[in-house]
Amino acid sequence: MFSFYWPIGLLVLSNVFYHITAKSLPVQVDSFFSMTVTYLVGAAVSLLLFFTLGSGEPVSQQVAGLNWAPFVLGLSVVGLEVGAIFMYKAGWEISVGNIVQAIFVAIALLVVGVLIYKEALTGTKVAGIAACLVGIFLLNK
Repeated sequence: MFSFYWPIGLLVLSNVFYHITAKSLPVQVDSFFSMTVTYLVGAAVSLLLFFTLGSGEPVSQQVAGLNWAPFVLGLSVVGLEVGAIFMYKAGWEISVGNIVQAIFVAIALLVVGVLIYKEALTGTKVAGIAACLVGIFLLNK
């Protein structure tokens, strides 16, 4: 049971700190320089975790097994960072901005799930989308 739920706990905790820090970046420091420092720290931690907790397979074997996904994921992460940083710089409240974007992401992923992964579009999912759209309307009043 723990192995099922701990990733959600980590995501929630990390997201809370992510949005607090994204909103707290110094205004006088260029956002892209802040991101560079962020990625250097992230790369160092990831490399440390790879060597301490990873599979133990050689780096050359890991490189040989790569496909397109890590590269597109890297681009996606930059988009997430730029979007969040500039969302807060534009004046979005921390309590609203993330909810609004998360709802639109959820709706987009529902469409992706149905069209690409052939997941079922049920009445409850449609009702959930409607509730989310009502929520966005209420949050922005």
